[in-house]
Amino acid sequence: MEFSSKLLEKAVNEMSQLPGIGKRTALRLVLHLLKQPKEQTSFLSQSLLNMREDIKFCESCHNISDVEICEICSNKNRDHQLICVVEDIRDVMAIENTGQFKGIYHVLGGKISPIDGVGPSQLKITSLVEKIKSGKVRELIFALSSTMEGDTTNFYIYKQIQDCEIITSTIARGISVGDELEYADEVTLGRSILHRVPFENSFKSN
Repeated sequence: MEFSSKLLEKAVNEMSQLPGIGKRTALRLVLHLLKQPKEQTSFLSQSLLNMREDIKFCESCHNISDVEICEICSNKNRDHQLICVVEDIRDVMAIENTGQFKGIYHVLGGKISPIDGVGPSQLKITSLVEKIKSGKVRELIFALSSTMEGDTTNFYIYKQIQDCEIITSTIARGISVGDELEYADEVTLGRSILHRVPFENSFKSN
């Protein structure tokens, strides 16, 4: 792709680093920005800078937040004895959109995947185990994607807490095996939360 401007080329190259954005799409986006008032581009760039510099991670659940303790964890109307384990913020948003879950979350920040070099120590598992061993949690819901990595992560956590007096459940398999949670429709995901099953049943039947 030939460019008449080095500035344009650099902008397109940077834009194309985003997931799912190829060079042609990046060029369309950059040209669109050039047609907008300068103020609009300034608002966009400033909002991205502010997000990068000021974003926080909830000290309790590790969800992305503007403050130390996110709005979900600080909400006294939520059931703090019911924790839903998810991979990342996209899964929190997907479940929240169903309106069916009234507990709180624990964001792991990924899944165990040896092939990708991701082990338990690189995830927020230790803090989750500490929460459960504190005796303040009644039920833990595993809501990771129905993939080999998701099932491996679920089982690893289960082994860490199996001696604790706690209910462990997993979302019902209304979510197809191999599907990512964030792509499930809200009705299916909501029903999967409501009709969750004991976690032991999920791996004993495999």
